[in-house]
Amino acid sequence: MQRSLTPAEGERYARHVLLPELGVSGQLRLAEATVAVVGAGGLGCPVLQYLVAAGVGTVRVIDNDVVDRSNLQRQVLYTDADVGRLKAEVAADRLRAQNPLVRVEAHAVRLTAANAPELLTGSDVIVNGADNFPTRYLVSDASVLLGIPHVHGAIHRFEGEVSVFLPGGACYRCLHPQPPAPGTVPSCSEAGVLGVLPGLVGVLQATETLKLLVGLGLPLVGRLLLIDALTLRFRELRLARNPACAACGDVPRIHALVDLAGVQCDLGVTSMREITPTELKAKLDRGDDFLLIDVREPNEFELCRIPTAQLIPLGTIPQRMGELDPDAEIVVQCRSGKRSADALMFLQANGFTNLTNLKGGILAWADEVDPTITKY
Repeated sequence: MQRSLTPAEGERYARHVLLPELGVSGQLRLAEATVAVVGAGGLGCPVLQYLVAAGVGTVRVIDNDVVDRSNLQRQVLYTDADVGRLKAEVAADRLRAQNPLVRVEAHAVRLTAANAPELLTGSDVIVNGADNFPTRYLVSDASVLLGIPHVHGAIHRFEGEVSVFLPGGACYRCLHPQPPAPGTVPSCSEAGVLGVLPGLVGVLQATETLKLLVGLGLPLVGRLLLIDALTLRFRELRLARNPACAACGDVPRIHALVDLAGVQCDLGVTSMREITPTELKAKLDRGDDFLLIDVREPNEFELCRIPTAQLIPLGTIPQRMGELDPDAEIVVQCRSGKRSADALMFLQANGFTNLTNLKGGILAWADEVDPTITKY
C-alpha cells in the first residue's frame, strides 16, 4: 500500500501536488528516488539545488574539488567563506539546510573506473555536471554498463548543450565517438564562461531529471538541445543510436570501465623539462638570456602577466613559430601549465630543442613569487 505524504511534505511540496500531472503519487516517486550528481560545480550547483528543493529522496554529490574564489562567479552554492573547502561537503551542508526532508550524501572523491560502480549503482538517474572529457566518457560508459539513465549537460563560453541518454538508446559516445586531442578544447578555467549560463543549462538538466523520475512530458531522448546565450536561440538536433558505437552499439567493444575512458594524457611526458616559479624568478633577476613565451589568450594576458613575457597564444603558434629562434632557450608558460605543455610538445616536434615548461603556470607564480597579481 502506497504511503501518504507527511504533513511536512504536504506543506513543502503543495505546489507540486496541485499539478494533476504530478500529484501525490508523483511526489512520492520523487521521495523514493535516488539521483547521483557527478560534479558540484557550475552545472552541479543548480542541478543539486532544484533536485533537493523538489524533494528527490536521496541525492549523491560526487566531487573531489575544493572551492576556489574564481568559482564564485557561477557556482552559487558557495561563498567566500568556503574557499579551500571540499565542494561535496559544503554543498551537502547547504542542501541539507535547504531541505531537511531529503538525504544528501557527500562523496568527496574523484569518480574513477574503480569506484564508479559503487557510487552510481542504485541511482535512478545519473546527472553529469563535470567539465572534463575523461569524466564525461566515464559517466557515459558507466550509465550504459549499469543500465541507468544519463542526463548530459555541457557548457563552453556562451554555449551549452543538454540531452538525455536512456538504456538501449543512444549514448554520449554516439554523439562524440572519440575524445578530442588534449589541449584542443579548453576548459572553463581556460576559455571562460558566462556566469549565468551554467545556471540555465543546469536547470534544464534538473528539469529533465524530474521528468524522468516522475514520467512527465517528453524527455530530450534522441535529441540534443543546443543553447546560444548571446542570441538566446535554442536549436535541436536529432540524435540516433550508432550501431557501430563502442559502448552501446550492436557489437559493443566496451565491457568494463577504464579511467580516462580512451583519453590520452600527455601531461605526464617524462622528457618535458620543467622550471619552478622560484627558479624562473632567479633567472630573471640574473638577467639570463632566454625567451619567456606566454601562450594564454590576450584577455588573460591583460589580466595578469609575468615581467618580460611575450604573448603568443597557443592557437597562433603554428603560424608564428617562424618568429622564434629554434636554438634559443625558451620557457613556455600559461595559466596552470597545461596549455604550455601542449605548446612545448608542438615546438619540440618542429625542431625546437631548448624548451622548458613553467611548472604550475602563472597560478604557481602568484603563490610562490608575486601574490599581488590576479589569480583567476
